[in-house]
Amino acid sequence: MRRWLFGGRASSFADMTDLPRALRDALEAEFTIWTTSIATHSRADDGTEKLLLELHDRQRIECVLLRDGERRTVCISSQVGCAMGCVFCASGIDGVVRNLTTGEILEQLLRLARLLPATERISHIVVMGMGEPLANLDRLLPALAVAQDPAGMGISQRRITISTVGLPAGIERLVAENPGYHLAVSLHAAADELRTRLVPVNKAIGLGAVMEAADRYWEVSGRRLTFEYVLLGGVNDSLLQARDLVRLLGGRAALVNVIPYNSVAGLPWKEPSTGARERFLDVLREAGVNVQVRRRKGARIDAACGQLRRIAAQSKASPAGSETPAGASTSPMPIEPLAHRGAS
Repeated sequence: MRRWLFGGRASSFADMTDLPRALRDALEAEFTIWTTSIATHSRADDGTEKLLLELHDRQRIECVLLRDGERRTVCISSQVGCAMGCVFCASGIDGVVRNLTTGEILEQLLRLARLLPATERISHIVVMGMGEPLANLDRLLPALAVAQDPAGMGISQRRITISTVGLPAGIERLVAENPGYHLAVSLHAAADELRTRLVPVNKAIGLGAVMEAADRYWEVSGRRLTFEYVLLGGVNDSLLQARDLVRLLGGRAALVNVIPYNSVAGLPWKEPSTGARERFLDVLREAGVNVQVRRRKGARIDAACGQLRRIAAQSKASPAGSETPAGASTSPMPIEPLAHRGAS
């Protein structure tokens, strides 16, 4: 059964044709493979696909498939909603409802894998969807273990990224238990006052503790750290704030992933101007910081985590099994993909 689920992509016990028919019939009568249903399936012209999944309790989560050359990256959620309170993030507007189970995390991977032809497979996983992954490690780590297992999905741990606002206790647990993942820390500000304004949980943590835990992870894992920085027009995109970021990083062997903000309906934040963005990037590059700007994909299918769920909840018009055609959109505004708590 495991081989059929992860390799043969069976959608029902009846598909498992090398099992005795009587066993298949008994399994169909007593068990179900899927606990989720597809509420909305959106497709973009660039190959990005997004699923809004309805869970057994009618809650909804989102996951995304991105195609980039030969890479097939999936972005998955770890919670329904988010408790971190990032002020510009759609995922946390209504707070956190509950943790996802290990099975619900795995189902996202399996649902997305079935969007690929039989000749393709998922190559990379990023846990950057709805929720704070380090707040649900008890269920996330077993799911990722199955994803890595050769008898599961066979995805190398080196191709799995866990994104966090920076919960030191969770980072220390990864250090102790399984420090082989890529770690991405969502900063968004290099000074505590501004970061607390943007990421309220920072008030109880502080940047010092976040950076100390991140350094510890780098020391033990040897994996280059990624720091994510959503660029908000007129808020954290000045030359002074760029220099603050250079000082905070302090010559660390890290990658800074700059994410120009895209407007979210109902929120006051705005996209940075092209000039402000380029000046900010110039300061980082001149200081020798390894920096990249996230490219927009899935721009017309509400690919930022939390967007599609929020729109569906507001409209109450996303019947199970409905699909958005290629190039269509349920919202007129472009949305940044893979945007998580702290990056929507």
